[in-house]
Amino acid sequence: MAEVTSGLTFRQSVDHMVDRALALMELEPGIANAIKSCTSVLQVSFPVEIRGKVELFTGWRAVHSIHRLPSKGGLRYSESVDQQEVEALAALMTYKCAIVDVPFGGSKGGLYINPDNYSREELKRITRRFARELSAAGFLNPATNVPAPDMGTGQREMAWIADTYKHLYPEDVNALACVTGKPVAHGGVNGRTEATGRGVQYALQEFFRHKEELNASGLDGSLEGKNTILQGLGNVGYHAAKFLTEEDGVKITAIIEQDGAVYNPDGVHVEEAYYHRCSHGGLKGFAGGEFIEDGTSALELECDILIPAAIEGVITESNAPNIRAKLIAEAANGPITFEADRILRNRGITILPDAYVNAGGVVVSYFEWIRNLSHMRFGRIERRLDEARGRHVVRALEETTGRKVPEWISNSLSRGADELDLVRSGLDDSMRQAMQEIIDIRSRKPEIEDFRTAAYVIALQKLARSYLDIGV
Repeated sequence: MAEVTSGLTFRQSVDHMVDRALALMELEPGIANAIKSCTSVLQVSFPVEIRGKVELFTGWRAVHSIHRLPSKGGLRYSESVDQQEVEALAALMTYKCAIVDVPFGGSKGGLYINPDNYSREELKRITRRFARELSAAGFLNPATNVPAPDMGTGQREMAWIADTYKHLYPEDVNALACVTGKPVAHGGVNGRTEATGRGVQYALQEFFRHKEELNASGLDGSLEGKNTILQGLGNVGYHAAKFLTEEDGVKITAIIEQDGAVYNPDGVHVEEAYYHRCSHGGLKGFAGGEFIEDGTSALELECDILIPAAIEGVITESNAPNIRAKLIAEAANGPITFEADRILRNRGITILPDAYVNAGGVVVSYFEWIRNLSHMRFGRIERRLDEARGRHVVRALEETTGRKVPEWISNSLSRGADELDLVRSGLDDSMRQAMQEIIDIRSRKPEIEDFRTAAYVIALQKLARSYLDIGV
């Protein structure tokens, strides 16, 4: 493959990273091209009356792969959205699902809009109309194409879409499964809101269990006390930072947002910074650290771990030579361009790729989709049985030893797992297994030098097998 060194679009950047993995595989060119190509793209334009005037809105939904159904991927509201972006994100979703063994194809959508410019009622009308357009074209259906929250959308928008679909197809008993990321009271699953951030935590926890890989990155010990810089304090960044600081003892020394960055060598209080951002629209004026006007420059501060958790293309060939992190965990989609990735790899900086680290959301979306199809919350059948078995174990221990089991042990053993416990367990297992596969294939194939290429090789092997098994 001839490497292009500059001027790549997001879609081209993703394709070149995939090509790097393909170069190490003996894959028939036709199958490789079939895997890389985008199956279909829908563009819709529709009018909505806003404050007495008709406004025209444009949106897209790209389906990268239908090797598994439904195709799955977020729906973002942003003024950065265009066709090449949703195609790139749809491709990433295909690889992401394969890496973490979620049986979905990849899809992604977006609406060109700044949601901050509209009221709740206006957004509801716009979202419902967008949902009708997607549904009429066959790009919204619990069996074929299932959106989820993304940048600029959340539980509220997913509830509106699900309700719109239900009214369009009242005979569909699985109508709630047409989207994931819904409020729990309306068919959602506990743990979905924070799933991507929680997945980032589980990915780092698993990486730190592998001492050889850790030492090769110039790190040692545990996550506790690791100097970490976070870029993006949205849903993903906030939850990742919250869990890593509260449960693993990570020290967030800088947080970067759109209006600048806050730096504190003693650690930035994540909850306070998040509250300030929500209240003031940014970090300026936050008293918990030094404010840096040029926020992107904080990416170049020295740290153990750098977590870009916002948008694509924040680390480029311009600033990659100045990055001083030992480990980069890509919590966002495509935060490192193809050119920057090459520079960072040549400098020996370890990168945990977005196609793995960012996969927590789709893993838990899979759980929610299964929950909607089964029409039953997780744990409903077995929880009390597990509690009874736990009490029997406690009683057996007490009768055998003649001593009373400490209360905390008794409570732990006799507590049945609820839905949130099961969701977290499934997510943790998915992230662990995927990381172990990535490390294993690197150890068996020395020509695979980095985690991104290893992850893509795994995804491509699984995708190729799917195509070949069905006789394509």
